[in-house]
Amino acid sequence: MEKVVLAYSGGLDTSVLIPWLREKYNLDVITVTANLGTEKDLPTIREKALRTGASNAYVEDARDIFVRFFCWPALQAGALYEGIYPLGTALARPLIAKLLVDIAHRVGADAVAHGCTGKGNDQVRFDVAVAALDPSLKIIAPVRDYRMHRDEEIEYAREHDIPIPVNLESPYSIDENLWGRSVEAGILEDPWIEPPDDAYSWTRSPREAPDEPEYVEIEFDQGIPLRLNGESLDGVELVSRLNRIGGNHGVGRIDHIENRLIGIKSREIYEAPAAVILHVAHAEIEKLTLAKDQARFKQVVSSEIADLVYNGQWFSALHQDLQAYVVNSQRFVNGVVRLKLYKGSIQVASRRAEHSLYDPLLATYGQGDTFDHGAAEGFIRLFGLPLRRQAQVQWIGRSSEEILQLSAGATPGSPSAPSNADTTAPRS
Repeated sequence: MEKVVLAYSGGLDTSVLIPWLREKYNLDVITVTANLGTEKDLPTIREKALRTGASNAYVEDARDIFVRFFCWPALQAGALYEGIYPLGTALARPLIAKLLVDIAHRVGADAVAHGCTGKGNDQVRFDVAVAALDPSLKIIAPVRDYRMHRDEEIEYAREHDIPIPVNLESPYSIDENLWGRSVEAGILEDPWIEPPDDAYSWTRSPREAPDEPEYVEIEFDQGIPLRLNGESLDGVELVSRLNRIGGNHGVGRIDHIENRLIGIKSREIYEAPAAVILHVAHAEIEKLTLAKDQARFKQVVSSEIADLVYNGQWFSALHQDLQAYVVNSQRFVNGVVRLKLYKGSIQVASRRAEHSLYDPLLATYGQGDTFDHGAAEGFIRLFGLPLRRQAQVQWIGRSSEEILQLSAGATPGSPSAPSNADTTAPRS
């Protein structure tokens, strides 16, 4: 029998694939389970894989690699897909793909397999990442190839006596790692329905959170968090603690209608206490240490990197190029942020940075002001010169009402233009 290496989580999709790959494809199945920091019983997952037909089952501890080489670069980049999703699942996929390829090389397999559907983003992430690392490996996706539905998978698991973590009454699809938890399917597919309490696991409901706020201090060195409340921690422990602290205060819940790569909209529920807290804190240090033009351009880079990660292009040359810019931009992003967590909210309480561009003597309106007020008049005259020239040449003879209409994008006198009554200021 030819060998196939299966990405195995122990969830519904991958649980049914071990006997399925043996029956339908006549393949010797070897599973790979990545430990990315969730509180799963990994020995039990491995035993389950062997019991349901795998010839071997690998469990790889990749927590440190995940944080250092995936989460921290994404944090430095400020990568939030569509401005809100911290990319927990998307960041894990290229790492799992690497593990699949590594094990395939180790055992001499000709193919790798995953349990992704034909409607999701993960199929693209796995396929593209594996192809980037070893184009010679065949990729098998039975759920996509056979168009398997979740109720069919549940029935197949029952027929083959495979224990699964879902049932027809509660058919959530859940993915977890240190950087976040994603939940979809079931009643969550109706965007009008508020997520029920059982959709959440890591976070308290804000109304049940403590009545007293909690403050956390996070210290960054070149955009990477190194200390929490003054204590030096490795990345795995720092993220784990923030997940617990933030979750206790109901911080990190995200209900998002997102645009999938394949062209459909999807309703996703995310829990990412640590990721949300760290992104807020990191952005605050950047406000102190990046110049205005740096910050504006980095917003463009951040959005592009978020799209690349979401779309499965982690190993692309463009991502490598953009990430090199990000790393260079972080050389002065050093400082401490103090945040207040309270009933689902995050407020910045204070911040300081070693190389801060904020100068109190320039910003103050009190004594000790060092700003050159005399230079302001000349600056304003030069800054406003184009507008004055335009007014002299193009607006001469127009009333203030006509100029207001033009500024609103309407041609004066057109049906869409505001009437004079609309543009006249009320008399006192």
